[in-house]
Amino acid sequence: MSKTSIIVKDLVVKTQESTVLDGISFSLQSNQHLAILGNSGSGKTALAKALAGKIHWTGKILIDANNEKKSRVELVEQRYSFKNLSGISEFYYQQRFNSFDADDAPTIYQELLKASTQDSKPTNNIDFTLHILGIEHLKNSPLIQLSSGEHKRFQLAKALVNPPRVLLLDTPYTGLDVSGVKELNKVLTEISAKGTKIILIPGTFPVPEFITNIAFLENKKLAFFGKKEDYNADVFNHSAESFIYNTDLLPVSNESFRFDTIVEMKNIHLNYGTHTIFTRLNWKINEGEKWLLKGRNGSGKSSLLSMITGDHPQAYSNEIYLFGKRRGSGESIWDIKQKTGYISPELHAYFDKNVTCFQAIGSGFFDTIGLFKKLSTAQYHIILQWLDFLQVSHVSTKPLHSISASLQRMILLARALVKNPPLLVLDEPCQGLDQMQSTEFVSLVDNICSGTNKTLIYVSHDERNVPECIEKVFQLEKKGDQFYSIIETAMLGVA
Repeated sequence: MSKTSIIVKDLVVKTQESTVLDGISFSLQSNQHLAILGNSGSGKTALAKALAGKIHWTGKILIDANNEKKSRVELVEQRYSFKNLSGISEFYYQQRFNSFDADDAPTIYQELLKASTQDSKPTNNIDFTLHILGIEHLKNSPLIQLSSGEHKRFQLAKALVNPPRVLLLDTPYTGLDVSGVKELNKVLTEISAKGTKIILIPGTFPVPEFITNIAFLENKKLAFFGKKEDYNADVFNHSAESFIYNTDLLPVSNESFRFDTIVEMKNIHLNYGTHTIFTRLNWKINEGEKWLLKGRNGSGKSSLLSMITGDHPQAYSNEIYLFGKRRGSGESIWDIKQKTGYISPELHAYFDKNVTCFQAIGSGFFDTIGLFKKLSTAQYHIILQWLDFLQVSHVSTKPLHSISASLQRMILLARALVKNPPLLVLDEPCQGLDQMQSTEFVSLVDNICSGTNKTLIYVSHDERNVPECIEKVFQLEKKGDQFYSIIETAMLGVA
C-alpha cells in the first residue's frame, strides 16, 4: 500500500500577466488519492504542473517528507511532446498522414524502451503494459500516426511502464471511447492499490471510485478540500457563469455557397504500409444533412475526415467528390478548405499558439495557422463580432498559448465558424471545455445548423455532447483483424 504523503502550503503560481493560484494549502495522507475539480481556467493544470515541478511556484510542496530518497513524480499531460529520429520536435498536422515523415518518427516501442528503467527483460514489461492498455497491436506504430485516443493510451503506457510513487494525470479520459474509459479506470484502480498515489483531473468525466479526496479550485483559491463523500457538486459549482448565445446576432460573412452533394466517396480504401485502416467504403452526404461519425479509438475517423478536409494525400488515389468536383480534377486544397470549417484535437495540438487570439480567429478566413494576409474591413469587424458573441473579447490581444486550454478551444471554434462555411467538420469540438461550456456550445451548433442548409459532420465519444440536430450516423466498425467495414445506422447513442 502507498506510504507517500503530500503537503502543500501557501502555494502561489504566477504568469507574466496574472496570478493563477494564490495561497493553496492542503495535505494528502498515505493511501489517499485526489481528484482536482474546478471550472475552466480555475488553475487545475497549473496545480498539477506545480506538484510535478514543471512550472515555477512559490510556497512549500513536500512529497514523502519522511523518505530520505526523493519520490519519483510523473505527470501525464494533455499532449505528449517528442522529437523525431532527426532530433526535430516541430511538427505540422498533415505530417501524420505522410509516410516519409512517419518513417522519421519514433515508434511506441522505441519511446517506451527509452523510458523503461528495468535492467532485465524490459520488453516483457513493455508488452505487459501495452496489453493492459489494449494497444499491443500498435507496438511498432510511429507516434506521429496515432489517433487522439491512441495517443492518450501511449502517454499512460509511458507513465506506467515504471510506475512512479506519485502519478499525476491531466484529463486522462479525453479522447477515449466508452470502453477506453472503463479500461483506464480498471488499470488505475489496480496500480493505486499497489502503491502509486494518483492525482487526476477528470475533466467532464465522473470521479472514479478509487479516488478518496476532492480538491475544488475557484477564483485562484482552494474552495474545498476533503473526503469525496463530503463533496457536494451543487454547492461548489454555483459560481459558474452561464452564457446564453443569441443566435439572432450570429456574425456571418457574406460568402454564400450552394451544392446538392457535399461529399461522395466510392469504394475508397486507406492503408499505411501493410496495415489497412478501411476498405470498400462508400459515403454520400447531401447538402443540409447532419451526420454523427462514430467508431472506437483508432478506427480511422480522423483519417477519414482528413480525406474530406483536403489534408490526406491518399485522397487523390481514391474516388472522392467534394462540393461537386472529383478530387484531383483541378481544384486546389484551398478551394476545399474555403468551403469547410474544421476543428480537431490534432489541429489544436499543432496550431501556432504564439499568434494572438484575434489573429487565430482571423486565420480561419485563409485556412492557415497564422494570419499572413491583410484582413478586409468586413473581416476585421466579423472577428470582433465573434469575440463579442462568444464573450471572449477580453483575450483578444493575448497570445493563444497564454490562455487556458478551454479558451483556446473556444477561439479555434470561432475560427472554424468565422467564414460561414457550407460544411462544418467538428471532430471532438468539446475537448478541453467544461460541461457547462460543452452544453452551451452544443446548443450553439444546434441553433446554427437546425433548419438551415448548413451541412454537419460531428464526432464525439460523449453522448452528452451530441447536438439534437443530428439525423444520421456513419459508424466505423471493426470486422476481423485486417480492416474496418462501414455501417450506416439510425441514431442509437454514442460509442
